[in-house]
Amino acid sequence: MAGEILERILARRRERLAGCPGGRESGEATAAAFAERIHRAPAPRSLVAALRAGARPAVIAELKRASPTAGPIAAGADATAVASLYAAAGAAALSILTEPDFFSGSLADLDRARTGAPNTPLLRKDFLLTAEDVAVARAAGADAILLIVRALPPALLGELLATARRLGMDALVEVHSEAECETALAAGALVIGVNHRDLATFAIDLGLTARLRPRVPASVVLVAESGLRTTDDVRRVVGDGADAILVGEALMREADPGGALARLVGPVWGRA
Repeated sequence: MAGEILERILARRRERLAGCPGGRESGEATAAAFAERIHRAPAPRSLVAALRAGARPAVIAELKRASPTAGPIAAGADATAVASLYAAAGAAALSILTEPDFFSGSLADLDRARTGAPNTPLLRKDFLLTAEDVAVARAAGADAILLIVRALPPALLGELLATARRLGMDALVEVHSEAECETALAAGALVIGVNHRDLATFAIDLGLTARLRPRVPASVVLVAESGLRTTDDVRRVVGDGADAILVGEALMREADPGGALARLVGPVWGRA
């Protein structure tokens, strides 16, 4: 069932791209106009540097209005307001879900989030499949992108990482197993996200971070993702070696996502 959901998301993304001029969601009619928009985009901020600085764990806080499994989470949430609250609460970076059909996001959310958090790196979280997707993320103001190993053949993963580097962007490379972790490292990933949610069953396994940590060099930032709902969960993955966490749903279900972030991670930072 869950594997079918991933395939549906990827199939819908391919359909959407097929209907865009030049495969570009951003809508530029010509390659020259697209290149000019990339040129005008603010210089990218380093996700790696942001996750290495400050208190541990660094937090990537996510704007997430809905998901195909959870349904509506925070319908109508304002990206500018949420980004501002997250930044004020100490998030090192923001993950902005831009997928429209299953997660109720949009590319415009990147610009709105930048208004709310002008100095915080923005990660475009979507199901990117082509080098053009990566360039669109940069043109839209993203500082970093998500790449999902399960969705990309190894050669294509390497190509998209190279495209991101050429554009000055970092990439969070998401893995769900030991084999996918090896693929990510072989491709040159500098930030690896361990998704505790199995995409085949959607079961949560918080022990995955501990199993993968010995495989990941200290020079690579290890991000624990999914299933982090309590301060004890955060303490566990930090104890297992996570440098950073990515959390969204547990925060977005609260009226004040920034306050929820402070309550979740503040005790681990020694701020409560």
